[in-house]
Amino acid sequence: MKYPAFLQENGTIGFVAPSFGCATEPYKSGFLNAQRRWREQGFHLELGPNCYVEEGVGISNMPKKCGEELTDYYCDKNNDCLISCGGGELMCEILDYVDFEKIRKADPKWYLGYSDNTNFTFLLTTLCDTASVYGPCAAAFGMEPLHPSLNDAMQLLRGEKLVMQGYDKWERESLKDEEHPYEPYNLTETSVIKYYLPDGRTNAESLRRMAGTDEAHRAEDVKPAVSEKAVSHTEEKRPEEHVDIHFTGRLLGGCMDCLVNLLGTRYDKVTEFAEQYREEGIIWFLEACDLNLMGIRRAMWQMEHAGWFKYCKGFLIGRSRLGMGVEEFGIDSCQAVCEMLYSYHVPVLMDLDIGHLPPAMPLICGSMAKVVSDGKTYRVEMELK
Repeated sequence: MKYPAFLQENGTIGFVAPSFGCATEPYKSGFLNAQRRWREQGFHLELGPNCYVEEGVGISNMPKKCGEELTDYYCDKNNDCLISCGGGELMCEILDYVDFEKIRKADPKWYLGYSDNTNFTFLLTTLCDTASVYGPCAAAFGMEPLHPSLNDAMQLLRGEKLVMQGYDKWERESLKDEEHPYEPYNLTETSVIKYYLPDGRTNAESLRRMAGTDEAHRAEDVKPAVSEKAVSHTEEKRPEEHVDIHFTGRLLGGCMDCLVNLLGTRYDKVTEFAEQYREEGIIWFLEACDLNLMGIRRAMWQMEHAGWFKYCKGFLIGRSRLGMGVEEFGIDSCQAVCEMLYSYHVPVLMDLDIGHLPPAMPLICGSMAKVVSDGKTYRVEMELK
């Protein structure tokens, strides 16, 4: 795995718009305020030609121009790292115009972005064997005041922080709009993680209820959701159980909406990547944007049947934008995810600070990581090896 040099004092940050740019509010004002902050911190800035453009469909410009911008700025020695302006809808259409061979041969540099940027963060790792950062896009750095997750992202780019911890609260509904472009996260919800362990223990009530009632999980090659001793058929409050969760592997993942779109295309080299790193194993981090619970379940099925989860050591699942606190056809987000993963007998942590319901911890895609949790809090310790 190739790791870029960290951003140095007075270094140059480059900006590209391979998905949406910052042409409209509140993103334009947020981006301008972020630029002011970075300049005050001593950084030089290099903006790509598409940063303020709104001429494409679901992306900033025509796919060819976006692909060329991304290739040119990644290979350009005048900037030290790249931050994407934003997410969007159709970044996949630029991939035929991205010169991955040229990027593979170039000096590696950090690329930061999430959501639609999975089309590059994921492929930079699996196609070019180069680490990337799944984390906030440029306009988010314009909020006042900055949330710790934004500081964490900058500290990561500078090599000052490689251990990330979950945050106390999260945002269900944003207050940011055209008239309030600097609005910070609206942190109204308390963070509560859920887990499923290889021995069947879980703190997800829906998984407990399923144990002993769904015979489909009794097959020899599939472990029940929870052991018989853990099943309670009463409404009595259970004593809190101490858990010691820890697992290691190489981080890989992103937004499932984008990942299943890449699956089966000529850009899908996941099985080869997994074979290359089979000794370390893979920790998958996954989250969804527009997928509802049935969409998430279909995506998990598709990735599982494509062999992507071979050599997996564990799963980190972000909060689902359309699945938090809802049920469809009698299942919730935990069941939508876990029923596809029982047979792997690995830890699954859910409702984490990854993805579209902020804050989101920055994660280095391709890095070796150790995940540690007591069932209430968690941290991800990343190493560049």
